[in-house]
Amino acid sequence: MNDPRPEPLPVLRAVDHGTAKLMPDVDRDRAWLLTIDGAPQSYVDLDDPAHLEFEYARRLAHAVDCAAPGGEPLDVVHLGGGALTLPRRLAVTRSGSRQDVVEADRGLVALVAEHLPLPPGSGITVHGADARAWLEAAPARSADIVVADVFGGSRVPAHLTSLAYARAAERVLRPGGTYVANLADGAPFAFLRSQLATFAAVFAHLALIAEPAVLRGRRFGNAVLVASRGEIDTARLARLAAADAFPARVEHGESLARFTGDARPVRDEDAVPSPEPPGGTFGIG
Repeated sequence: MNDPRPEPLPVLRAVDHGTAKLMPDVDRDRAWLLTIDGAPQSYVDLDDPAHLEFEYARRLAHAVDCAAPGGEPLDVVHLGGGALTLPRRLAVTRSGSRQDVVEADRGLVALVAEHLPLPPGSGITVHGADARAWLEAAPARSADIVVADVFGGSRVPAHLTSLAYARAAERVLRPGGTYVANLADGAPFAFLRSQLATFAAVFAHLALIAEPAVLRGRRFGNAVLVASRGEIDTARLARLAAADAFPARVEHGESLARFTGDARPVRDEDAVPSPEPPGGTFGIG
């Protein structure tokens, strides 16, 4: 018997910060890829919200999973929304969690709400606001986790890289809370090292998750920063990262201090966006 459902069609729309495109995955029913100006932003499977297609998203999830016992509900702030991939996953893997998603692009918020709506009772609240401004106004000690995945195109905005921003994130976290950020850089890693120095000035414990080829400077790529006032379960984090389809390494302690070198914390007046990726790094054509 033929399936009466029509084939899903791509959706193209101008949003506040570029041109958004939703493309259906021909291999998975009700799964969608979101791009902004050709750069992949999110992948969502509405039938399987726990599925994470992108490796960096898996690493963000590993960091969250290592921050609290499995299944335990959490209060989570997500800076950067996209198609709400990680919030959707946490809503099903940690039922009862309260999640605030902060996305500056209100046009994108509307697009996702229209075409990829959240299920009732998800516990996810979406705010159309600037990430740092929202963070600075949020109640102190109100979150267990802050996840930052904010890109203007393919670059982390400058105002989300400074010492003042790191302090704002720390203020919102409860004692023992964890900050997790998706960053991108390549050799000689001036940006990534500056971020490590900045967050080391605020948090007692740091870890970095990245593929060995990225850490060796062989290519530009994503790196996930994990920062906490409490201990980070780096052993478990390393096991999870190594078991992925594209294995990653976890740097911490002395090796991470050596990687950071003599980098200095970033002040607001000196902050710059993350570097522009080489052509074709994240684009899909």
